[in-house]
Amino acid sequence: MDMDGVLVHEEQPIPGADQLITELRSAGIPFIVLTNNSIRTPRDLRARLLNTGLDIEEESIWTSALATATFLAEQRPGGSAYVVGESGLTTALHEIGYVLTESRPDYVVLGETRTYSFEAITTAIRLVGSGSRFIATNPDATGPSVNGPLPATGSVAALITRATGREPYYVGKPNPLMMRSALRRIGAHSETTLMIGDRMDTDVVAGLEAGLRTILVMSGISTRKSVEMYPYRPTLVIDSVADLLGHVADPFRDQLPPTEVATS
Repeated sequence: MDMDGVLVHEEQPIPGADQLITELRSAGIPFIVLTNNSIRTPRDLRARLLNTGLDIEEESIWTSALATATFLAEQRPGGSAYVVGESGLTTALHEIGYVLTESRPDYVVLGETRTYSFEAITTAIRLVGSGSRFIATNPDATGPSVNGPLPATGSVAALITRATGREPYYVGKPNPLMMRSALRRIGAHSETTLMIGDRMDTDVVAGLEAGLRTILVMSGISTRKSVEMYPYRPTLVIDSVADLLGHVADPFRDQLPPTEVATS
């Protein structure tokens, strides 16, 4: 399941989120919480969730930074990278044995940060232009803040692309690669797993392309009206995760199909 908009919203828990986690554990159903944000480590995110009253282990949190590190470890073990990002990304790359350097790195890896440096972006442009492979943790153009949207990885990646003519490879949602790495993390199979998210353009499409059934909640970004704008549909649309309480083992039982829910 996604984190922001599904379990929490602006540092407040979504009603029913804590009960959902309790019911999943009681039923012995493995779960993993996903986020495209690469700023924080799983330990940091666990602390953030604990502050909202949600107790989720580090091992049950999967970030685009971890997915990116997993991808790079498989593609070029023991490689090197120049990183534009914060501790969530640099820690993940250190843990797979990568050297972080400005000297002819194998990759330029772009992630999320609240303080994008013009100097760092300039260095990234020069390195990509010189032949370093260009990776970005996710394509999200903006991120939320209390004062409104902030430029995020996708926006800065577009700047680097415009300057170099090189498109990045995005690892995070909606790339099904992130979904498959999360499935492996919990030893799950797409046929018996579902994705719960609040965005049609990342969560739902990523789930669909990875072969999962999908549930869209109305507690985050997407609205019932916006669902109709897309050529694909979630398996089910509900108001929030509170609607799943009492039947987590069979979440599609006694539920209306997405067409009826979305237009009701």
